[in-house]
Amino acid sequence: MKTYVVGDIHGGLLGLEQVLAKAPITPKDLVIFLGDYMDGWSDGPQTIDFLLALKERQNCLFLRGNHDELCLNYLQNGIAPELWVAHGGRATQLAYQGISKDTKESHIAFLNALINFHHDAHNRLYLHAGFTHQEGPSKEFHDHTVYWDRTLWELACALSPTLSKKDWNYPKRLALFEEIFIGHTPVTRINRTTPTRCANVWNIDTGAAFKGPLSIIEVGSKEVWQSAPLPSLYPNENGRNN
Repeated sequence: MKTYVVGDIHGGLLGLEQVLAKAPITPKDLVIFLGDYMDGWSDGPQTIDFLLALKERQNCLFLRGNHDELCLNYLQNGIAPELWVAHGGRATQLAYQGISKDTKESHIAFLNALINFHHDAHNRLYLHAGFTHQEGPSKEFHDHTVYWDRTLWELACALSPTLSKKDWNYPKRLALFEEIFIGHTPVTRINRTTPTRCANVWNIDTGAAFKGPLSIIEVGSKEVWQSAPLPSLYPNENGRNN
């Protein structure tokens, strides 16, 4: 069994379908989705429908992203903060116009069932954003930290490549795990368009919400598959590009 990790989708179902068609995933393999399924492109509801159908034939884990919590608050409670609306939420609001009550209820159930992180038998950690506690994400005082944090990626990017895990000043957070797989902060911010490793942290968010492609990585080989850049698949939309 192999493990594949999918980056942030942000309503870009066409990119998801395209990249899944390229990756040689078998029914025995595990596919881990890092969260942020909606907010950006217009296919948010259709993305959730696709994932619900996929889990019937594929071994999948669905992690919770910060946008998933925001979408849940909107669908379940009608809460629509201006900041959320401005950063992809408006596309989600529009996409759910005309969606049936039963479909919305199934999506609410999906969002409520998302998990905050996954720790596998090879001491690899998977989560949307990061964590701050030196004993790992299970010790976080606030659960939402693991899908909002940016300090873990910032720390990994700033770490000198000459520093060893054996050094006294190696960050304890990073030393806890063999590898950490995250999304949340697009690597396009550091002028990359492919999954990027800093220290032992792999960032799989290649900017699909903006101008980048959607990416999948196989954790053993580190082989990568990508969709076309999302604006080319949604030429009449802006995604999260302002």
